[in-house]
Amino acid sequence: MRILIIEDDADTAGYIAKGLKEHGHSVDQANDGKDGLFMALENEYEIIILDRMLPGLDGLSILKTLRSAAHQTPVIILSALGEVDDRVQGLRAGGDDYLVKPFAFAELLARIEVLARRGETKPDNSLLQVADLQLDRLTHRVRRAGQTIELQPREYQILEYLMQHAGQIVTRTMLLESVWDYHFDPQTNIIDVHISRLRNKIDKGFAPPLLQTVRGAGYCLCTPAEQAQS
Repeated sequence: MRILIIEDDADTAGYIAKGLKEHGHSVDQANDGKDGLFMALENEYEIIILDRMLPGLDGLSILKTLRSAAHQTPVIILSALGEVDDRVQGLRAGGDDYLVKPFAFAELLARIEVLARRGETKPDNSLLQVADLQLDRLTHRVRRAGQTIELQPREYQILEYLMQHAGQIVTRTMLLESVWDYHFDPQTNIIDVHISRLRNKIDKGFAPPLLQTVRGAGYCLCTPAEQAQS
């Protein structure tokens, strides 16, 4: 999932982001209210994690603006304000859940998973498939020809992105920005290494090979028919 964290405390934001990335999620961060609102309106996220007390624009104001704009992305409010009235205010402002600081990351992750399941209205959105390769976005389970394939978090993120763009050329820049959150080329072979490992897992021992390298352009996860047309 792509998740936005709007949190001004760098330690808290970093802690959450690190944990989410380790579980295979793509994470964007904003450290003040105005930037957070802009990112929430301009990009598509499955979940927004929103601190209540922020510089520039407070969390409840962000929520009210999003909901008045018919923006329905699930929002989990984080706050040190834990009284009943505080929680009620947050939920009435448009929050889908309210978690009081300090919190355990495992609980935050569980709440994210609950909201993701609740918001999944189209079954085909949760299950991606190319030929006999399947990826379940809810369980993070990957199978090919009925066999379970174990992937590392980064490999999973790459495959998910490639399957979302199946039949299309995905450039190195697209992978760097969407999977690594790099907006520059680190001038390393980091992508080549991960693509090689991913290809070894999803193509070795199966036919036909699906993950293609398009010389000078990028990569493509293609069905045999799509490969014949290219």
